[in-house]
This record gives sequence, structure tokens and C-alpha cells, in this order.
Amino acid sequence: MSPITTERQGDVLVIVSNNPPVNALGAAVRQGLAAGIEEAAGDDSIKAVVIRCEGRTFFAGADITEFGKPPVEPMLPAVVDMIEACPKPVVAAIHGTALGGGLEVALGCHYRVAVPSAQLGVPEVKLGLLPGAGGTQRLPRVAGIEAAVEMCATGNPIKAARAHELGLVDAIVDEGNLAEAAIAFARDAISKGPRKARDLPIKGDPAAIEAFAQANARKFRGFDAPAANIACVEAATRLPFDEGIAFEREQFMKLIFGVQSAAQRHIFFAERKASKIDGLPEGTALRPIDKVGVIGAGTMGGGISMNFLSAGIPVTIVEMAQDALDRGTGVMRRNYESSAAKGRMTAEQVEAAMGALTPTLSLEDLADCDLIIEAVYESMDVKKEVFGKLDRIAKPGAILASNTSYLNVDEIAASTSRPGDVLGMHFFSPANVMKLLEVVRGAKTAPDTLATVMDLAKKIRKVAVVAGVCDGFIGNRMLKPRQIEAMKLLMEGATPQQIDKVHVEFGMPMGPFQMSDLAGVDIGWHRDPNRIENVRDALCAVGRWGQKTGKGFYDYDEKRNPTPSPEVQGIIDDFSAKSGATRREISNEEIVERTLYPMVNEGALILEEGMAQRASDIDVVWIYGYGWPVYRGGPMFWADTIGLKTVVEGLEKHRDAFGRDFRMSSLLTDKAAKGERFT
Repeated sequence: MSPITTERQGDVLVIVSNNPPVNALGAAVRQGLAAGIEEAAGDDSIKAVVIRCEGRTFFAGADITEFGKPPVEPMLPAVVDMIEACPKPVVAAIHGTALGGGLEVALGCHYRVAVPSAQLGVPEVKLGLLPGAGGTQRLPRVAGIEAAVEMCATGNPIKAARAHELGLVDAIVDEGNLAEAAIAFARDAISKGPRKARDLPIKGDPAAIEAFAQANARKFRGFDAPAANIACVEAATRLPFDEGIAFEREQFMKLIFGVQSAAQRHIFFAERKASKIDGLPEGTALRPIDKVGVIGAGTMGGGISMNFLSAGIPVTIVEMAQDALDRGTGVMRRNYESSAAKGRMTAEQVEAAMGALTPTLSLEDLADCDLIIEAVYESMDVKKEVFGKLDRIAKPGAILASNTSYLNVDEIAASTSRPGDVLGMHFFSPANVMKLLEVVRGAKTAPDTLATVMDLAKKIRKVAVVAGVCDGFIGNRMLKPRQIEAMKLLMEGATPQQIDKVHVEFGMPMGPFQMSDLAGVDIGWHRDPNRIENVRDALCAVGRWGQKTGKGFYDYDEKRNPTPSPEVQGIIDDFSAKSGATRREISNEEIVERTLYPMVNEGALILEEGMAQRASDIDVVWIYGYGWPVYRGGPMFWADTIGLKTVVEGLEKHRDAFGRDFRMSSLLTDKAAKGERFT
């Protein structure tokens, strides 16, 4: 049965899509739309057409199940052209979201009405693509150049009210009256006739395009798709419509067959796969989480609490001292008020969030919590003491989670009489901003404990990945060899700025030493200024703790702008001489091979050991937790792209530099030998 039906309302033909859950524009929908338009065009008794959707949304984009499959006619550009060419006025009735191809269908219609809650956008750039059904050419004619370039190049949707201001929507109608209002609008449009977007003049000043490109150059650094989207909108300002469409098609084909779009689509699907848990019985019952406890009101504990408060889940937060508790809750309030000042939430929402927070100095107040997250000092002894107390305090069935970033979750669980209720919830700082959550499954973690936390992650808008119990789990375990090799390269002749520059040019937000300065060079330092065993010890001993002290691997001005430090170079030279290293000129290529290839190898070892469920999960961790450039698809996808044989050969070339403890992954070498991929 076709997902498209038609119904006559007097002289108006209503074409209705019912293709749940999001009315994706799959082949059957496209065929049905084309047939409906043909029916209207060939019937003299039909004077106007309405296109609307059942369910929760208007067409919300392409059918992702068709990605990578042979195309099926009619393709969307042809369907949009058919709608636009209809000799009778066609009205789009929009609710929910009109995204991607859905907005392009609406742009093919001659008029658009929407309910107040509707949103419209073209998010293709987030998959490394551009709107390929005329969107880049019709949007500047309908909504104007400035709105078109921003919508196409950022992929961010706009609300119905803004769309109405721009002329993208012709009328806002009542939420419960969309179908009837659209029919009435269509009848009124009969006397006006079709209004084709292709025939409209360009709205706005073309100079806005270059201004937008310059203002966003840093944000778009490294990405191909934003530049292609901008180029297509620019083409609309100077080319006849059909030539602009041809240019759009040419740019679309370049992108869709390019490695960046493949990488971005890989991450799109990888994020969805990550929630699928190996070995978890289907239909596992979830534990109710109506109240959460957080131990620690510092930067991490406060950020963790905000995730639950923002989702409407009450939080009890515990600290040892009143001043620390007041300071922590004060920071939370200021963060919320900052969001309100930027228009991201209302004053009422700020008060609702803070009103759901119960600050306390007593662990006993956590007795009624369904989930308790420990965010205390990263010490096994401290954490075991906390969990021993929670074992006595927490109610039966409460989930006990540690925010540890490295420590053995099984050892922590063993300090309780309920290891089935224990797991790791490794949030990334700042916890109220970063999307990643590593969920660490212990040897005795119960299936419903794991399933509940993975489901809860969605409610607090986190991308959750399951990790096994090993030092550093997935992300930090892979980070370690990169940091070790970066320090070795300093001894051999590279500088902090050279190594960092290579990583930034690769697409990282910052390099290893910039990251160290931001996090704090003193993290994990033994605090003995007389015990200087390496460069980091030497920096810490002279107060070079990073940005917080105005100097670390770099010197910083009052705006935290870094400059190379002669003092640091002197320390490096001194340690290099003591180590007996032969200093030499080191190429950028060697820096990539020495710092990034070992990460791939470590990722392969993680897979070998079963510490990650799949290679794509590793990529998700690095995209959302560490700023790996999304257009490179994560470390495992990137390794597939350059060739696993290339990675293995690079690792073999530098094996002596890696030292005696280096262990090559047999999974990596086997796949390289067979010409296989991880992803």
C-alpha cells in the first residue's frame, strides 16, 4: 500500500503522506507525490492542491535506509520540479519539521503555511552535503540571500515565526487547524495562480555572502561542505535558475563521492549504532530514575547535576564543606543565568532547574535517590570509601555510578555488596556541555543497570558509548600513547608549537601541549618540587601549571593568547641532553605517524580485548569527547581511509622509537594483510 493517498475537498486535491515515523522521502513517497501532482494537473475540476503529512511531522528529509543503495526513480529534484511546474497552485501544510528534502519539497510548492511550533531547515551540510533538489537556488529567491547562506552553510533550522518574517512561510495557522486552514489558503490562491520560486528575483545584497564566509571562516576550517553550500548560494545571485541548478548538482556530486561526506555519514550512523548493546536481552526492563544524587559540587559534579536538572530530574548534591557547596551551586546558577542571557532558556526555566536542586552536607540525604553518581577526587582509596558508605545508605535497587576517568570499576564495585548495581559514568568536562558519556560495564554490572543508564543518557541528551573495564577505558587509553610520543618528539628535536600545529592543521581543536595547558600541567603531578624526573615535573616545579597560572608549555597574556616560551625550550633542551637523545629536524609527517598511528593501534587492541563493542564506537568517543575532526570520521575510519597497510608500515618504521613496551595489534596487522577495514 502506498504511503501517499489523495483526497478531494471540493475543488482542492489534498495529497497526504503517512510514512512514519518522520515521513522520510523514500522511493514510494516520491512516486506517490509525483502521481498526486499528475492527478491534479490532469483533472480540470481540481483548482488547487495541498500537500500535507500525517503523524508528528512534515517530510523530515531523505530516507536514510536508501543511503548507499542504487537510486530509484523518480529522484527528488524531478519531483520538486514537477510540483513547481503544476499549473494549479500548490500549498505545503507544514507541522513538526520540514528538513532537508522536506523543505525542498515545500520550496517547490507555490505557497507555504505552517503551525507556530514548526521548524524549517536544510541540515545536509552536517552530513558533508548540500541541498541537492534545488534548495540552494530557491531559498535565496524565497527567504533572501542572508538567510539562505546561513541556513545552507550551518544546517541550523529556523522557527516558523522567523520563516514567516523572511517570506519562507506565507501564513501561520492554528496548531489544531492546519489541514482546514491549508485548504482555505489554497482556495484563496486559486485567483492568484502558481507562484514559482524559480521565477522570483533574488532577495537581498550578495555582499552578505562574503561577509558571512569571513565571519565563519574559523568555524568552517577544514570542512568542504560549508564552502560548497556558500558557493551554490552565490551562484544563485549571478546565474540563471537552470544554470544555478546545474552548478548545485555538480557540487553535490563532488561532495557525495568525497571522503568528508563519507566520514560524516559514518558518524551519523555510528552514533545510532552506539546505543545497541551486545549481550543485552531484548526487552530488558528499565529501573525508574526519578531522583539523582551527585557527590561532589566541583566543576564536574556541578556540570553532571545540570544535565539532570535541565531534563527535569531532581538532584541532591553533596559536599563536605558549606563553602564548597555554596561555591558549586553558585557556579551552576551563573551558568544557567548565562544561558538565559543568551536566549537559550527563560528566567522561569532557570528557577525551575535550581528549584529542583537540593544541596546538602550529608550523604544520608541520598537514601531516596534512584541513581547516585560519585564525582570525587580520582583516588581508588577515596572512591572505595565513598562506595562503601553508599552501600549502607542507598536504597535497594539504586544504581551506583563512578565518574572515574581511569580507575578500575570492578575494584570499586567490589567495595559494595551489590556489584550488579555498579557501573562507570564517565562524563567529559565541562559535563553540562560535552555530549559524550562513556558508560563502563563492569564484570558484574546487571543488564538492567546498563540498559537503564543507556536509556537515561538519551534523556539528558548525551551520546553514550559502552566501554569495558581497562585503564582509561576507550578515550583516555588511546590518548595516552599520543601524549607519550609527543613528549618523546620534544626530546628528539620537535617543539611544542610544531607538534600542536600539526594536530590543529589535521583538524583537532588543539594539540597535545595546548590541551595539557588548558587541563592543567599539574594534573597527576606528585607535588614534590625537588623530585624532577621529566619535563612536566620541571615545569610544575617552577609554577608553570598551564593557563590557570599564565604559563605552562606556553606563555599566556591576559587574554590567554599563547606564545612560545624560551624558558620551556631551555628545559626541553636540558632534558634532551641528559637523555642522550640526538636532536634533529623532525618532519610533520613523522609527527602524524608517531602520535596518531599509535592511537589507531591502541584502538585495535581495545577491540581485540573486547573493551569496545565496535570500531565505530571508538570513533564516536573521539568525535564527541576529544574533538577529532568529524570530517575525518574518527581515528578508526581515518585509518581505513588512508589504508591499514599504511598505518602498519608506519608503525613498523618507528617501532624502535616506540620502545620495548610497544605491542602491535594482531587485529590491525591481520586486517591490513587482508585488505580489510575496521568500519
